[in-house]
Amino acid sequence: MGRAFEFRKARKMKRWSKMAKTFTRIGKDIVMAVKDGGPDADTNSRLRQIMQNAKAANMPKDNVLRAIKKASSKDTANYEAMSLEGYAVHGVAIFVDCASNNNNRTVADVRSCFSKCDGAMGINGSLEFIFDRKGVFTIDPENINMDVEELEMELIDGGLEELEVDEEAITIYCEYTNFNNMQMKLEEIGVEIINSDLQRIPNNVKNINVEQSEKVLKLLDLLEENDDVQQVFHNMELTEEILIAMDSE
Repeated sequence: MGRAFEFRKARKMKRWSKMAKTFTRIGKDIVMAVKDGGPDADTNSRLRQIMQNAKAANMPKDNVLRAIKKASSKDTANYEAMSLEGYAVHGVAIFVDCASNNNNRTVADVRSCFSKCDGAMGINGSLEFIFDRKGVFTIDPENINMDVEELEMELIDGGLEELEVDEEAITIYCEYTNFNNMQMKLEEIGVEIINSDLQRIPNNVKNINVEQSEKVLKLLDLLEENDDVQQVFHNMELTEEILIAMDSE
């Protein structure tokens, strides 16, 4: 069937792998949310938010309901959220958010990923000055019944810091401490949330070339493949050349 077929097959397998990883992450989020606030999405805003994200990720509804039922069982172990920090080569800062039922294993695995790519883990809190933690909400511009200026005024009460608009989505930023306030405000004014999350956004970026980015990208891939890792954030400037290199892997 030739190299073209093999290339398409590899790309498809990569997409499936990423989808499976996304579903695993959402499943862990569901467990932590249910253990913390119960299985009723009407009274558990965190669970409600995760279910919205599951819908956006095309996670089957049956999978979500099974995860909630499983999380409600006393026999299901909880996961503990933890963050790890370090530097990749060329001084690129990396923040790793994890959910683990064995912290020692997670720390060892993440340290191994850094070591394999000539990076090094740092002390917790050492990268706080590089990243700002924000609540980030995505909504569909076609699903709001007001203009953007009116929406912006409404969301000030929810803690709005910044609002970005493009043809495909409206992205809303707030302080992470206002995450629940913003979610409730959007629900109050009847705006459907496509996706919402807490993200670590770099306040300064590291500019490196494509060749220098190779080991950084390898480290990011290793971390994202780890079952205990939920999200990975970095401050590498994503130039067009680096984005092309990422897409061609």
